[in-house]
Amino acid sequence: MKKALKNPLRLGQVATGTLLGALLLVSSCKNFTELNPLASLSETTAFTSPNSIELVANGVYQAAAVGLYNGAAGRGYPFGAASIEQGEMRGEDMVNLQAFYDITYRATYNTTSANNVNLWEQLYALINQTNVLIDGVSKAGTSGIITPVVAIQYEAEGRFLRALSHHELLIHFSRPFADGAGSKPGVPYREKAITSTTSVQEGLAQDRGTVAQTYAKILADLDFAETNLPATRSGTGSANGIARATSGAAIALKTRIKLHMQDWAGVVTEGAKLGTAATTGTFTSPIGSYKLEASPETPFTSYQANTESIFSIANSATSNGGTNGALPGMLGPVSLGGRDLVATSPNLYNAPFWVTGDTRRTLLQVKQSTGSYPFYFNYKYRQYTTRADWAPILRYPEVLLNVAEAYARQNTTAQAFLLLNAVRNRSVPAAERFATAPTDLIQAILNERRIEFAGEGRRWPDIHRLSLDTKYSTNGIPAKVDVSQIKATSYDLTARPMLAPIIAAIPYNDYRFLWPIPTSEISINPTLRAQQNPNY
Repeated sequence: MKKALKNPLRLGQVATGTLLGALLLVSSCKNFTELNPLASLSETTAFTSPNSIELVANGVYQAAAVGLYNGAAGRGYPFGAASIEQGEMRGEDMVNLQAFYDITYRATYNTTSANNVNLWEQLYALINQTNVLIDGVSKAGTSGIITPVVAIQYEAEGRFLRALSHHELLIHFSRPFADGAGSKPGVPYREKAITSTTSVQEGLAQDRGTVAQTYAKILADLDFAETNLPATRSGTGSANGIARATSGAAIALKTRIKLHMQDWAGVVTEGAKLGTAATTGTFTSPIGSYKLEASPETPFTSYQANTESIFSIANSATSNGGTNGALPGMLGPVSLGGRDLVATSPNLYNAPFWVTGDTRRTLLQVKQSTGSYPFYFNYKYRQYTTRADWAPILRYPEVLLNVAEAYARQNTTAQAFLLLNAVRNRSVPAAERFATAPTDLIQAILNERRIEFAGEGRRWPDIHRLSLDTKYSTNGIPAKVDVSQIKATSYDLTARPMLAPIIAAIPYNDYRFLWPIPTSEISINPTLRAQQNPNY
């Protein structure tokens, strides 16, 4: 397991926007970007020994887990609880109960609202750290401090995280690839470390480019990562193998990326590398030996060592997002030590496609019978005292369902059906299993995604990528249930009541479908100020 630091290592970190931190450091000496020692390391000394280089890499991963809130306390940005909840609160399968996520849930955000601002800022802070890492290990490899092979592996880790971060930005701040084949504005793809006044000025000149151009750079980074990362780390299924990037993680992320690009053949090709072309109905990856666990609960109770978690962001008792940014607190009920912030929507819980007897309802949902919110809550994250649950980023079921959808889109029904059943059948009773492929196989796969990935932040990415689909789109941000509509009796598998949402839907062409570039960015960045998303 990676070494946990009390504070994220901020080498080259831009804590309040892509370029603001570095620019303010130069102009006013405010402590936004640390170019000098932190934790006894600076950019001039951090890459002078193998041990210090490993510490830098660990710090980058920790920044991905914890991030900062308004430059201060950790909050689970950009890949912890706060970001996962954005993916859920922008959708309709969980219900916001209190004020914490209300702005996201009701789409009342603006250029200064906290969650969208901090996600932008912390993603670009992480990107800058990956770029500092890449530059540093390249020089260390050239000078003989580490071998060229080791240097390239570290670079591949940085490029994997850089690709993951830019895609997270795309799904919140840009239109989907399907809108004009990627011709709409993308996000600036930062490939140079912002560590000096010169690099700040270069960054200020960089525009958003297009969605297609951003995707091209994402794929280039992931191709490099696939080629130069090991398939396993310290043994298959080890904690280090899940919490650090591997070639399998790069491939799995490419299946996601190509699905968003509607490159169905590309999804199938990438998935085949991870064993999805098998015709037996049982799937095991030749890279990393990934396979489904017998129980859908295992990846969450044994998050450090299981066969289906491909890449997760690690937390620990001494390094996590804290009260306001740890997964069990954000998603859990007060009765167990959570905060009653979001509950599972009765409309998902009662949905006819979520069959009675599905073990994901009994194992991964928990009913709170006391207090103000006697509802069902997600139960994937349970370390309410230590807050040590890891954030799942890529699991093997996603690879299987990504490829299943790609096959179904190409009318390769038999293989799509096998892949769907592999995920579905481990959780549903025999009597509820599909004997033959459903008439609408794609819809069945999309329904399965909503059940399997509930509480993992995957709902908004699916809404985003499907927003222009002629058959499977929600036509924008879907209508949502308000907490005032829910009662303890709303969860009923016999009557299966469906609540009529009173929070209005927001159509795709509404400006609120996208988040705005934050004021903290556009106030000092004239290039992006001119490219702000419309009507903000």
